[in-house]
Amino acid sequence: MIYNVLDFGAKGDGVTNDAKAIQEAIDTCTSEGGGRVLLPGGHTYNSGSILLKSNVDFHLEMGAVLKASDDLNDYYPLANGGKIVAHESGLPSFLNSEYNGRPFHAFLYGFDQKNVAITGFGTIDANEKIFYGTNSGFHIEGTYYPRIPLMLLEKFEHLTIQDVTLINCAFWTVHLVGCNDVLIQGIRLLNNLQMANSDGIDPDHCTNVRIIGCHIECGDDAIVLKNSGDYNQYGPCENIVISNCTLISTSAAIKFGTEGECSFRNVLVDNCTISRSNRGISLQIRDGGNVENAVFSNITIETRRFSHEWWGRAEPICITVQDRKPGVKAGKVRNVRFQNITCKGENGIFIRGSEDNYVEDVSFENIHLTLEKTSRWEIEGYDIRPCQGDGAIHTKISGIYADYARDISFEHVKINVEESMQPYYKEDVTLLNTEEITF
Repeated sequence: MIYNVLDFGAKGDGVTNDAKAIQEAIDTCTSEGGGRVLLPGGHTYNSGSILLKSNVDFHLEMGAVLKASDDLNDYYPLANGGKIVAHESGLPSFLNSEYNGRPFHAFLYGFDQKNVAITGFGTIDANEKIFYGTNSGFHIEGTYYPRIPLMLLEKFEHLTIQDVTLINCAFWTVHLVGCNDVLIQGIRLLNNLQMANSDGIDPDHCTNVRIIGCHIECGDDAIVLKNSGDYNQYGPCENIVISNCTLISTSAAIKFGTEGECSFRNVLVDNCTISRSNRGISLQIRDGGNVENAVFSNITIETRRFSHEWWGRAEPICITVQDRKPGVKAGKVRNVRFQNITCKGENGIFIRGSEDNYVEDVSFENIHLTLEKTSRWEIEGYDIRPCQGDGAIHTKISGIYADYARDISFEHVKINVEESMQPYYKEDVTLLNTEEITF
């Protein structure tokens, strides 16, 4: 059955709040056993929060735009009675990353549903402009934290997101919590490259996830696996496949963490292209969860420096393990493989554990690394934020830098340093506090 939202009273004029009509179409569809809720093309549907429900294919035709409301009162409350309050610390986002994963509101929301799809070649616009705070010209801080995600879907079984275009989100765009059997395929996700916290896809405590053939551009991390503190009942983030994606990020294109209360395991990342990013692949372990059994293969990575607000110093591959703060013990990184990876950018491979927590059992095979200066920003050292202090390691850069690491192997690694990088370059390999490093 097809349930056309225009038949339920939606205006599609871009002004009227169509949330009530859209919700009625969804409620009717699920109550009658399921089908497709259709947003016809040629219309802009202004809307507040929408609750997605079981056995519903929420389908946006080509030319249909679902646009988030300008009025915060139109959004479904999730925490603090829906009351918006400033982040407790009062610090900007690039200094404080502690977040339990639960925002105050959401645009598309659902809890404990089955057989749900968001499909079609239409567009969902999260209306980021209503959340603009200070703007340095290189980094837009939000007016409060955490802001409204485009979608927060919790405890979904058999979820499909396919073909849609998602744009202009000022916070985590696709936040999936405790979901099992997820297919995200062929979507375009286009956020502002200056917008803080505008993550692309965030599987959080999710299992059996496939992210295939997507193009993502966003200010913050493009695809980032999470294990946020407020959802620990769902267990680890595991059995994840990311393939055939093109990624652009002012932060990290692919990241694990920093929210990592449970483990990340059994992850395959293959056949992806990363460009114009501040970091390529970043494993940032600050909480108790481990990273184990992860393979990154057949990837091209292009990095460049950005302004200081963005974490990273253009490292194509970055692995850092340290306690978030006293009393919060970081987990382990072990059994991680990097194979057939071509890197070009303004820094080298960076590995740094802690004095009592070494990064271990990591291998690099068939790695081609070219260092070349391409940006206007300074080239200096490494960035270990979030951490206590400013997180800067002041030094000339190396092709490979490893500290507090053991059982790390490098095979068929080529490092090429262009003339433009020579003034900032120290050496091909820097090893500090390491054991069993093989070349």
